[in-house]
Amino acid sequence: MTPFRLIPLVAALLATLPAHAQSLVDLYQAARAYDASFQSVQSQYEATAAKAEQARAGLLPTASLGMAISRSSVDPDVKLASTAFGSQSATLSGSHPLYRPANQITFDQGLRSVVTAQAQLLSAEQDLLVRVSQSYFDVLAALDALTFVTAQKTAVSEQLASAVRNFEVGTSTITDTREAQARFDLVLAQQIAAENDLRVKKIALDQLVGKTEASPRPLTPPVILPAMLPDDVTVWVNQAAELHPQLRQLALALEVAQLETQKAQAASKPTLDLNASYAMSNNDGTSSSRTSYKASVATVALAFNMPLFSGFSIQNRVKETLALEDKARTDLEAARRTIAQATRTAFFGVLSGRGQARALEAAEASSQSALDANKLGYQVGVRINIDVLNAQSQLFQTKRDLAKARYDVLVGGLKLRQANGSLRPEDLLAIDALLVK
Repeated sequence: MTPFRLIPLVAALLATLPAHAQSLVDLYQAARAYDASFQSVQSQYEATAAKAEQARAGLLPTASLGMAISRSSVDPDVKLASTAFGSQSATLSGSHPLYRPANQITFDQGLRSVVTAQAQLLSAEQDLLVRVSQSYFDVLAALDALTFVTAQKTAVSEQLASAVRNFEVGTSTITDTREAQARFDLVLAQQIAAENDLRVKKIALDQLVGKTEASPRPLTPPVILPAMLPDDVTVWVNQAAELHPQLRQLALALEVAQLETQKAQAASKPTLDLNASYAMSNNDGTSSSRTSYKASVATVALAFNMPLFSGFSIQNRVKETLALEDKARTDLEAARRTIAQATRTAFFGVLSGRGQARALEAAEASSQSALDANKLGYQVGVRINIDVLNAQSQLFQTKRDLAKARYDVLVGGLKLRQANGSLRPEDLLAIDALLVK
């Protein structure tokens, strides 16, 4: 499509937009603060980080303070006055683990769980990027479809009026009029469907970004699709092995499984704790003695524990963790193969989409030339009305397909980066540069 012929189309698109249309980055930022699924993953990350810190407690000292006060009264039958006595005590105690290998392993697992949660948050962010972009261009595609079908209805209406005039003066048959009327009715039905499709797509975008009447900016003509770099599928696959958050999660899951085996084996090892306490008591008598006294006791001790026999539970636990370790290793390998295949599929999908866009650009120019030729032929009597109608239908269908192909290439590029794990919010800036300012 030449820049000259794009001017009316862009004017029509801009006329449907509010005064403050949003860019893709604007709507992504809105969705990031509103989308419930992303907020859920973000909260889970914060909870995981807090839980990991809880495991640190197994490596640090603990201290406690206990206090007690009691008061008793004795009223013997042989005495006229009652006797009261009581006691007060306070104990400060502390413990520090000197050798507890299982606690250290639990802490190491907690650190890895935080990194796993970070990878999950990155996956959720990439998913949100793709969902917002897909919904953004779905609205633009629906808007293009409505614009094109409206333009087609105008063209068919003009052709219908021309057929009626020619029939009235006797230069054409009633067949031309009825064909134009049938095509007009068909286009009218397509316009109603396009209006509803645009309404549904806008509702979906509004719900995603948390805005009312969110309105994306269209592409600036002439549309030049960004180059796909690197253009080697092997590079994309190799990047996936290094960057993909799912592979990072599964690699960490394997490490956690290996640590779990070490923890199971540590259950047969001894533990050593340092315990200390300081107790103070004050007693002003008992039921049998009126003697009062005060006492302070300080204690320091090493507590050693060596498990001797646990009914084979430790051995069976080790067998269980070894099997789970093999499972984690197999899951990682399966994911690596799946992601490599998905990356290749996405790469060749974008490559094919770019080829289709170029072919549709040529088809659009050819369809426009064919329409112009058919209109001229109809005026001089060498073409009939149905030829013009078919040429019009082919042109506007090609325009819709071309616009959709361009959007698919842009979204496909983001999906390719998602497939190999390299997608970042900064990747939206290249697309924003193509939008109407």
